Amino acid sequence: MEALPRETIVDVLEERLREDILAGRHPAGSYLPPERRLADGYGVTRTTLKHAFGRLVQAGLLETRHGVGTKVLDYARQGGADLLPMLVRHDPKWLHEIFEVRRSIGALIAERAAARATRSQHAELESLLEAVREAGDADAVQLADIEVHRALARATGNRVYALLTNTLFKAYLPVRAALRGPFTDAEAAHRRLVPVVDAVVSGDGRRAHAAADTYLRDTERIMLEGLA
Repeated sequence: MEALPRETIVDVLEERLREDILAGRHPAGSYLPPERRLADGYGVTRTTLKHAFGRLVQAGLLETRHGVGTKVLDYARQGGADLLPMLVRHDPKWLHEIFEVRRSIGALIAERAAARATRSQHAELESLLEAVREAGDADAVQLADIEVHRALARATGNRVYALLTNTLFKAYLPVRAALRGPFTDAEAAHRRLVPVVDAVVSGDGRRAHAAADTYLRDTERIMLEGLA
């Protein structure tokens, strides 16, 4: 069995800083306190603080200038998609916006996959589809379902679609326990996906687009009903 990754002090500090920024405790446009004071306040070393700063600079939350200080940026203008998991945990309303993007990109991916997938990718999709039906519980069904969508993205032949798919899943996987509704019945989950895979394997792009749109709308509705 593979060991679970351990959370480091840098991971914990990064999350604390992100939460404080998103909650407005460090407002956009303001400068953070001097490093020594901030490190003492969080109970960490300045080295740990610098590592956390580096990650948040990459994410578009902070800007550090030598001799000036560390400024909090406006994440809506300068942040990256890697902020989405934190934003979802901070405010569940982000899920509605993620699902809107999921619908449009997911349908387009299915259409492209229908036009470009190889025979080996057809076989992979059918095998992964069967794995959804054979999954043991809601969590396993959900994860098996995700693998079908990852395979669809790969079948487009466009690596950007695969990365976008990964980004969207990472955004809501941390809260997936609250989104199990469409996956509590493995047979039903399998049945919803069949039209998408069938259309892709048959090479019918228009039908694949429509089937994926229907699938994504139906599962979104069930997930949001569960949250409500």
